[in-house]
Amino acid sequence: MTRAVLLGSRDADQRALAERLRRACVDGLDVDGAAVSVLTAKTARATLFSTDPTADLLEELQFSLNDGVCIEAATSGAPVMVSDMHHGTETERWPVFAAAVAERATVGALFALPLQWGAVNVGVLDLYRVRPGGLTVAGCADLLRAVDIVALLVIDRLTVPAEAAGREDADGWPEGGSGTHDEVHQATGMVLAQLGVDCVVALSRMRAYAFAEQRLLVEIARDVVARRLRFTEDMS
Repeated sequence: MTRAVLLGSRDADQRALAERLRRACVDGLDVDGAAVSVLTAKTARATLFSTDPTADLLEELQFSLNDGVCIEAATSGAPVMVSDMHHGTETERWPVFAAAVAERATVGALFALPLQWGAVNVGVLDLYRVRPGGLTVAGCADLLRAVDIVALLVIDRLTVPAEAAGREDADGWPEGGSGTHDEVHQATGMVLAQLGVDCVVALSRMRAYAFAEQRLLVEIARDVVARRLRFTEDMS
């Protein structure tokens, strides 16, 4: 059963986000399950989503032990790919975690990729496969695309309140990502002028800044419109 937590939103909103994350994480990828953990500006970690009990268990083990592929990906900012969890040389960095996985789950391979948007570290995407083996070249390319999608979904969800998400298109994506807030549209225009970028990049920069500051996108937009906040190239 899919789990989506820590969103503080209605059940229907949680189910919709969980379905989008499931499609981005698992569909088309050669894996059996996935989980997404988020990081805050205070470096707290929490599981946002998991596809099944095994994915959930892997998250709980890593957070309990403060060890494993997810923790390493979060702290290093680099992907961690373990093609064979039963091979000592691949798991020797986390012997306690590897032993716990072997004892409690049927997992042959683990892949953890940091979710980054610009300079902001959003969280980690964890994927597992029952059988051992690495990803193909095509699989790696698909995975990188999935990482970008998941990072954007997480930032969207944590910086735009559910009631302001606006109508959704046929694929379930928020149209424009900025809902019905006029302030967001106006602020996007101001930020694109400040940075000399297009509207997509300007909106992404505002979302990333909102996430890093643990604020809503509309709050950042209001500060921009009121000229209390000006975006510069050196801002995270």
